[in-house]
Amino acid sequence: MPPIEEVDLLVLGSGEAGKYLAWTLASQGQRCVVIERRFIGGSCPNIACLPSKNVIHSAKVASLFRRGAEFGLPASTQPVDMAAVRDRKRRMVDGLIEMHEQKFVASGAELVMGSGKFVAPRTIEVELHAGGTRTILGKRVVISTGSRARLDETPGLRESQPLTHIEALELDHVPTQLIILGGGYIGLEFAQAFRRIGSEVTIIERNATVIHREDDDVTTAVTELLQDEGIEVLANTSVERVSGTSGAEVSIEASSNGATSTVTGTHLLVAGGRTPNTDGIGLELAGVELEPHGHVRVDERLQTTAEGVYAVGDCAGSPHFTHVAFDDFRVLRDNLAGGNRVTTGRQVPFCLFTDPELARVGLTEREAREQGIAYRLAKLPMVAVLRTRTLSETRGFIKALIEPEGQGDRILGITAFGSDAGELLPPVQVAMSAGLPYTALRDAIFTHPTMGEGLGGLFSAVH
Repeated sequence: MPPIEEVDLLVLGSGEAGKYLAWTLASQGQRCVVIERRFIGGSCPNIACLPSKNVIHSAKVASLFRRGAEFGLPASTQPVDMAAVRDRKRRMVDGLIEMHEQKFVASGAELVMGSGKFVAPRTIEVELHAGGTRTILGKRVVISTGSRARLDETPGLRESQPLTHIEALELDHVPTQLIILGGGYIGLEFAQAFRRIGSEVTIIERNATVIHREDDDVTTAVTELLQDEGIEVLANTSVERVSGTSGAEVSIEASSNGATSTVTGTHLLVAGGRTPNTDGIGLELAGVELEPHGHVRVDERLQTTAEGVYAVGDCAGSPHFTHVAFDDFRVLRDNLAGGNRVTTGRQVPFCLFTDPELARVGLTEREAREQGIAYRLAKLPMVAVLRTRTLSETRGFIKALIEPEGQGDRILGITAFGSDAGELLPPVQVAMSAGLPYTALRDAIFTHPTMGEGLGGLFSAVH
């Protein structure tokens, strides 16, 4: 049996929070080891955020080519070369992996490729991909194993070998008829992208609307977008059984309001949520307890039930965003240095990368009503933001919730559905974080013509 190695920091999984903590502490002279089973840098640069946005942009370019006549150019009806789309994505991923490898070398953190599991408190045994094993004891241990696409127990679903986002991003051909299970963020992004690339697309959503937790005007606007793109949406529909094989022919037995129907396609993509990667890694031997849905149980400082062991990112139940995982890193970094940062009450921005985008931060109208919070509402159609007219992208709106008159002028939340909507959030977030009144944005001089100029118009509409 090889000797047990001792290190200052041991990280299981090289995702956002874990890698940044290792790079930071290693650059300060601590011995840090990161164990990674497959994807150097975690899901974001390899199989999730960045690769999906790469393919989404290719789909947007394809859409613009078809709109060529609108811009004084010949419209293109040529089919999309999906292998070229995939290869462009792969080149980006290769560059990101190289960047991560360089950061490990520069920081002094050691990257160990292999499968790790706990064998004792703060002790992980690694089956090395190169052969052999290592057993490593960390003074501090961070679990950063992320999450994966969830497959439910619908009869025939697993047997149909459905696509998840991982396999969908590796397709070298355009699916003829793509069925997507789930009308959340992932499902909608892929639905529009593949429709623009050339697939017939059907979304099956069990709830009454897609992205059903959003405000009614948002779900209505997004549903209209999907319809205009030629995407079929079967809402309030449950999947009873799946037969066939994705990639050849697949059939869905569905029910809606007591009626049954059959949906057929060539490919099936599952986008019905995420499940944490916490099974099979020996957490019970480390004294680490789990929540009922499989997330690592942590407190507001990301401390697990085991002394000296922390969990970050998706596996810890943090909102499933890379930007939140990065903030988990900052919380843990500062606390290990003697600080007292917590994860509760932090600002979490959201962005759906359809075209146009849906972005929001703070309270929605639905949340304000549910919590009994009074507010003033300002709303502006995107067509009033003159930049959208130069782009021929006038769909959507911006709205903001403001404290009631006499109670203050702080911004409670903002939602934007329109071209480059995600770029509108940062200045509003800064104002919200600083407790500035909405008038600070209303009275600012924004460059004309930009999307940000719309904030002035929006906050001028506050009564």
